[in-house]
Amino acid sequence: MSIKAYGATAADAPLLPIDITRREPGPHDVQIDILYCGVCHSDLHQVRSEWAGTLYPCVPGHEIVGRVSAVGAHVSSFSSGDLVGVGCMVDSCQSCPSCDESLENYCTGSGFVGTYNGPSDDAPGHTLGGYSQSIVVSEKFVLHIRHDEKDLAAVAPLLCAGITTYSPLKHWNVGPGKKVGIVGIGGLGHMGVKLAHALGAHVVAFTTSPDKKQAALDLGADEVVVSRNDDEMAAHAGSFDFILNTVAASHNLDPFVGLLKRDGTLCLVGVPEHPHPSPTAFNLVFGRKAIAGSLIGGIAETQEMLDFCAEKGITSDIEMIRIDEIEDAYARMLKGDVKYRFVIDSKTLADA
Repeated sequence: MSIKAYGATAADAPLLPIDITRREPGPHDVQIDILYCGVCHSDLHQVRSEWAGTLYPCVPGHEIVGRVSAVGAHVSSFSSGDLVGVGCMVDSCQSCPSCDESLENYCTGSGFVGTYNGPSDDAPGHTLGGYSQSIVVSEKFVLHIRHDEKDLAAVAPLLCAGITTYSPLKHWNVGPGKKVGIVGIGGLGHMGVKLAHALGAHVVAFTTSPDKKQAALDLGADEVVVSRNDDEMAAHAGSFDFILNTVAASHNLDPFVGLLKRDGTLCLVGVPEHPHPSPTAFNLVFGRKAIAGSLIGGIAETQEMLDFCAEKGITSDIEMIRIDEIEDAYARMLKGDVKYRFVIDSKTLADA
């Protein structure tokens, strides 16, 4: 079936209306009418070919919330009318050790298939994402949304920003009695603060801007540290169990390693265009400290995150846009001019 979408035909081309084709639902497929789609910094990196391997036409979007419009004959978990989500992946090998442990995001077989720019048997030979009117996805990669309908737009960013921060917080056992740092108060960081607070940790937000102090406190931080202030940083030396670094720009990691307790971990979820400077080994070995990374989460954990957020009333702080405002949104995103996530109102595609 032919539907309307927004995509780019080259790295230097603007996103414009295009017609794309979606397959008819197979026996195990769920067809979804898209209501909202979050705008992730990854969308910009990929569509502009700042990350290698972009396939054109490129239709971004992997923070999808919608309503089921049809299901295949063998689908048992979803019915027409259900509110659902689709995140960063739509397939994996389903047979490697990671997939067997419901960690499809670390698939070592075929690798997970991204919601856009991944290999596909469907035209045009690669996946096309959520900047579109509808999508067809295997039921194994569809998620139940249990938030109130009035919150659906603000739920969309949970499908990427939410799980990207929730997964490492859970893996490193963040909770009551733990002192946790969140570096960066943007699309990822604001979710990290909300989730760490909801998990019961003592949350310290790090920002380079004194102007963001009150905003971080409003999100749930117990304390805020301006990371460019040496005295503020020194006051927290050797005191953190875990620090989640969401910053996607290259920077010196040593000051944050110095804030960790013995056996503490600094986890990176921001992916900079250029590598971070190599950390000083002494800072790691004297204290058995670790620098780690984390990538989204598996389907089961993503569903766990969505249910946790529904129970706790957690959503993303968003600004709604029309699809024809996407280029302006990208320009503002590059300047950090959004609190804290843009979300596309997908019904505006009808006018594209």
